[in-house]
Amino acid sequence: MKGAIFFSSKYGSTAQYAHWIGEATGLPVFDIKDSNEDPSKYDFLILGSALIFYRLIIRKWVKANLVDLMDRSKILFTVSGAGAGAKLNRWIAASLPETLLSKMDHVVLRGRMDPTKLNWTLRQIMRIGALLNPDPQASKEEREGFDYVDKASIEPIIKLIQRYQAIKETT
Repeated sequence: MKGAIFFSSKYGSTAQYAHWIGEATGLPVFDIKDSNEDPSKYDFLILGSALIFYRLIIRKWVKANLVDLMDRSKILFTVSGAGAGAKLNRWIAASLPETLLSKMDHVVLRGRMDPTKLNWTLRQIMRIGALLNPDPQASKEEREGFDYVDKASIEPIIKLIQRYQAIKETT
């Protein structure tokens, strides 16, 4: 099966993961902001997106390409400070149609946040969020930043891609 990686990144973590996945699999990697590559040319797709303000930043691209995405195998990897769980699932469900979500595998990857690289407005929002956050560890991370980016965490995605590629070999 012929596959490709399409991603959208805000601060670089999602791009890093997309390129690591591309290196590990030999699949082409496309930043949706810089590419007009047609997803309909591929049998399966890996979609990578950062979560910013509780929404996937790839959501508009997905909506614009929904017809081409529906009939393909898909892996979605999301990158944020939040770990897997109900809260993250709600944010993703608010970003993408259920008809699409129900037909894709999802892998949660942790990102990084360096407060010095945020604009003034976003730094203020993070500070307010930290004050309101009842979880002391999460509050600290919102104030001081975090870095959970880890190349080893792409392994579940690599295994899914290998499974998709094996399907083609057996048909």
